[in-house]
Amino acid sequence: MTILVVGASGATGRRLVEELLNRGQNVKVIVRSPEKLPDTIKNHKRLSMICASILELSDDEIEQHVVGCNAVASCLGHNITFKGVFGKPHRLVTEATQRLCIAIKANKSEASTKYVLMNTVANRNRDLNESIPFAQRCLIGLLRLLLPPHPDNEEAAEYLRTIIGQKDNAIEWTAVRPSALIEEERTSEIEVYPSPIRSILNDGQISRINVGHFMADLITNNDIWDEWKGQMPVIYNKSSLD
Repeated sequence: MTILVVGASGATGRRLVEELLNRGQNVKVIVRSPEKLPDTIKNHKRLSMICASILELSDDEIEQHVVGCNAVASCLGHNITFKGVFGKPHRLVTEATQRLCIAIKANKSEASTKYVLMNTVANRNRDLNESIPFAQRCLIGLLRLLLPPHPDNEEAAEYLRTIIGQKDNAIEWTAVRPSALIEEERTSEIEVYPSPIRSILNDGQISRINVGHFMADLITNNDIWDEWKGQMPVIYNKSSLD
């Protein structure tokens, strides 16, 4: 299996790439800053690296990079700096998702391609009747107005949900919604739910290594994929729910 990962130099993207390589998969990464990847990844025999910004590639180049890929995973996000939050591109995640999906369709592969998007627990799955407390609705409204990364994450998931949908012949998708992200060096037990079980004002936690592990499970384990495709699973460290 060959998997294309964008956002691979980020804190969670690195975990996903490492896990996929550990599972014997062939991985392509598109990274703007390859120096952020550890040597164990950069020098791995099953890794192919494209040094570029995903949005600066031409449509033809993106089509070439997705050729032969069984899955595409996006761990793209905005850096938590003033420039990263308020600077361009405001729609990094959405535009990358749109262009990658268009490229997948243009290749007309005989088998469908998995698209796994790392999203956010603050985003609502509008296919479900998710209960949102009033205080949380107010907070999310402020996030939409004040922080460009939040509507970017919402729009990316909405593109998959409404434009790709549930019956596309070329693309099957899952949008993973992590709870509050933390750093840990070892995987641990997780809980996965179709919808949040807590308000984001009193959220659980999930380690980045567990997010990478779960995304790798979706890509490499068809039983897990069949359980969550077309959905937006929310994941927590089990210990954070105790």
